[in-house]
Amino acid sequence: MPLLVMKFGGTSVADLARIKNAALKVKREVERGYDVIVIVSAMSGKTNELVGWVEQTSPLYDAREYDAVVSSGENVTAGLMALTLQEMDVPARSWQGWQVPINTTSAHASARFKSIPSDNINAKFAEGFKVAVVAGFQGVSPEGRITTLGRGGSDTTAVAFAAAFNAERCDIYTDVDGIYTTDPRITDKARKLDKIAFEEMLELASLGAKVLQTRSVELAMRFKVRLRVLSSFEETDENSGTLVCDEDEIMESKVVSGVAYSRDEAKITLVTVADRPGIAAAIFGPLSEAGVNVDMIVQNISEKADGGAVTDMTFSCPVNQVARACKAMEDAKAAGSINFVELNVDSDVAKISVVGIGMRSHAGVAATMFKALSAENVNIKVISTSEIKISVLIDRKYMELAVQALHDAFELDKAG
Repeated sequence: MPLLVMKFGGTSVADLARIKNAALKVKREVERGYDVIVIVSAMSGKTNELVGWVEQTSPLYDAREYDAVVSSGENVTAGLMALTLQEMDVPARSWQGWQVPINTTSAHASARFKSIPSDNINAKFAEGFKVAVVAGFQGVSPEGRITTLGRGGSDTTAVAFAAAFNAERCDIYTDVDGIYTTDPRITDKARKLDKIAFEEMLELASLGAKVLQTRSVELAMRFKVRLRVLSSFEETDENSGTLVCDEDEIMESKVVSGVAYSRDEAKITLVTVADRPGIAAAIFGPLSEAGVNVDMIVQNISEKADGGAVTDMTFSCPVNQVARACKAMEDAKAAGSINFVELNVDSDVAKISVVGIGMRSHAGVAATMFKALSAENVNIKVISTSEIKISVLIDRKYMELAVQALHDAFELDKAG
């Protein structure tokens, strides 16, 4: 039988009525001739509740017990989904991570997959079961303890199963009906994409688009798993949603596919640091050790000073990591590994990015972007580029204006 993986997020299984609605979608695929592996999240809000209980019980909690508690939400959903399918006369069985088994590393709360043997589930399919309902977000460590994969881990679970079982496709059911050219809440001109390349989706996910978890897209790109994002709350068919696929499946794409944004960014500048070999390592090594997620980096032109050549070093990071970054820099200065005159922090910036595989073969994207921002009197503070992305830091108050201006400049409301 051809095999399909279907993943339902928390809002899609928020209560018994929604679980039944999801089960009907699974039944429809079984009637089309598929064996189905269903990956489920915990009911909406349940994981946050479980995390809260752990933190109230033990602020300095044992990570192994944390995983034991927070993974239980998915177990409940999996059992209820299997029971609902059985009531619909669909042969279904639920599976927890250790039963598959989903073998992971021992890094509790942020485990990584090691292997997903297919023998146990395939044996059940051979017995006549049509659906395996698997609890997402969890696995089992080499020591036999329950592990969890970190937030958004059910998306990653779904893609990993699609790869392990050579599924025809992995359908991600969520509360939106696909991937849009930008956030529809910012501009009503946002258009749903029929297809988007893995690389574009990976950039959009890493830049703040919340539809798919970044690790799931990385895994899909690595194993060429065709992903489809579609709504749990609408009638769907083979053409619904957005297909995330290999670039070869997209005949001709626009130069820019989407505009992404990240609201909570900060810009930090070390003023007057020595311009010498090893200075970048002396700065970014301590930041890495402190767990600061550095993104954009700019080094100013070197100037001559009495003590030798000096420069300014600017980088961006999430605004909630500013205190950690500043402490790492002050500690490095106190230790004598770096020196600077000032540490300037701007916590009121946003990152705006345009993304598209078409940039590889088309010139003028940067010029169009900068011209559009200039026309709206939006000042650019930092610029960063890659083969298929251009990102800028701007004042946060101009974020929505910038997104709308760039969406219009690249005519993203028009298909083809």
